[in-house]
Amino acid sequence: MRYTERIREIREDNALTQQKIADLLHIGQRTYSDYESGKTRIPIDNLLILARFYNVSMDYLSGASDIKTEFPKK
Repeated sequence: MRYTERIREIREDNALTQQKIADLLHIGQRTYSDYESGKTRIPIDNLLILARFYNVSMDYLSGASDIKTEFPKK
């Protein structure tokens, strides 16, 4: 699964709007929509914020793994 599909899927599974996630990332809703559609690549720091927010590993969020593991604790 591509990361664009994964970030959309996980957002929808959590019943969140694009605007809510855009606010979390301090970006516009249109920019976040572009991340989900693949028009714009999401910066790694925003992926880290999302992984921490959803409590999933970067491997899962990026689509490198289909195994849903928790975000690593410090």
